Amino acid sequence: MVIGIINYVVGKASAEYIYSDINKIPKNRVGLLLGTAKYMDKGKQILNDYYQNRIDATVALYMAGKIDYIIVSGDNSTFYYNEPALMRQDLIDKGVPPNRIFMDYAGFRTLDSILRCRDVFGQNSVTIISQNFHNERAIYIANHKKVKAVAFNAADGNSIFDWYFREKMARVKMMMDLVMNTQAKYYGEAIEIK
Repeated sequence: MVIGIINYVVGKASAEYIYSDINKIPKNRVGLLLGTAKYMDKGKQILNDYYQNRIDATVALYMAGKIDYIIVSGDNSTFYYNEPALMRQDLIDKGVPPNRIFMDYAGFRTLDSILRCRDVFGQNSVTIISQNFHNERAIYIANHKKVKAVAFNAADGNSIFDWYFREKMARVKMMMDLVMNTQAKYYGEAIEIK
């Protein structure tokens, strides 16, 4: 019952800030691309549709003039795993100029990405880019952390059911983090986007 209530509250509170139509989403100077693994299976190099669809959505926003700069925020916790570097290269390969992309290597969780966007990159207004289920949680966090955010929905991916159940539990954890005022794992020096 608690999980159901949390999911209802998050979905209801975030609905008006989430867009699927690129023509209707308002322009923001900066887009925040939330990271995920590029491959479903690293050994077989099976592409993760969630990742590819986020890249495509970000490129579409940039090309439509809905964002001018992009923060790629993801996990870079080991030498062998670097989500931001992969996202940056794939954006460049699709035509986004390198000087329009900024790297957030410490976006270990959605909470970290939002807080670092505000406190390290100095953004109080941003367009979040991910899938709808993830955008709902990201918008909810942003609203509670004084970040004026809208979100753009990338298409879903391989298996919505795996992510669906994982997301339910992530929202419970999010509520606990908000109640306890959990901070980002790392902050660091300010980075100016220009």
